[in-house]
Amino acid sequence: MRSYLRVQSPWSQLALFFLLLAGALFFTSLIGAGILLIKGVPVDSVKNLDFNNVQIVNLLKLIQGISTVTLFLIPGLIFAFIIFNYNQFYFFGFRKSEKNNFYILGILIVVFSVPFTSWLGEINQRIPLAKWMIDSEKDLGKQMDAFLKVRSTADIFINLFVVALLPAICEEVLFRGCLQRIMIYLFKNAWVGIIITAILFSAFHMQFEGFLPRMFLGILLGALFWYSGSLWVNIVAHFFINGSQVIAVVYFPKLADENPNVPIYLVILSALLVAGLFIIIKKQSTATYAKVYDFEKVNERNEFIA
Repeated sequence: MRSYLRVQSPWSQLALFFLLLAGALFFTSLIGAGILLIKGVPVDSVKNLDFNNVQIVNLLKLIQGISTVTLFLIPGLIFAFIIFNYNQFYFFGFRKSEKNNFYILGILIVVFSVPFTSWLGEINQRIPLAKWMIDSEKDLGKQMDAFLKVRSTADIFINLFVVALLPAICEEVLFRGCLQRIMIYLFKNAWVGIIITAILFSAFHMQFEGFLPRMFLGILLGALFWYSGSLWVNIVAHFFINGSQVIAVVYFPKLADENPNVPIYLVILSALLVAGLFIIIKKQSTATYAKVYDFEKVNERNEFIA
């Protein structure tokens, strides 16, 4: 039986992952700088851009969309075709969920997690940050405010595509499809791999005041992928939470900058509901380390995967 893995060592896979990510960062920076220069926008003045200028904002949205693809999706797909000998998309996670109800349960989990996530945001804001972190957060905040400002119905759909759909697909490919798989393979433990991936997922966004909420979201998405075996479950859940935020800001603009105060009873209820839904998913799931990482042995014994 031909091995489904072209690169067997998890350390080699991790080295390849970071090599591809570094190349993607460099390539994406060149593309962004090139687009700005072609449009006559000096690269060294990006921080001083006029975010009230619709043309500037639309240009930044274009760069954001392209960057999401080149930074997350392309290196993820290259990784898959280097690592796997065959059925790359299948082993990568682009397959049907084990249970159809996991799609609905995934959406419910991210929805019910909102109060707990908001509470984590309150805690995060109490953590002292270095001045450069605060300044960086302010710059990102200004850009995101400009992105989410709606001037027409078309802006809503553009924002849903650039801020919600593209990140949902591309980030799940890179972080859950690639990195989480490597980390679980490396540590031989699903939850260790899920948590480490979630930490790196949050750190990579460089949004320090939202580090804990994003890390928690990463854990939820990581667990969803592990139990469902399908990136589609993650993409649906990720898009739903991103899209909900985009729509919410249209009607409640302050949500873009402020973290709402949440009563402690809602925080506790949120945690209990999320835990309860994961218990349901775990009972229905057949995910095991052997099934995913000892695929060849499992297949030889009982032909679990045709």
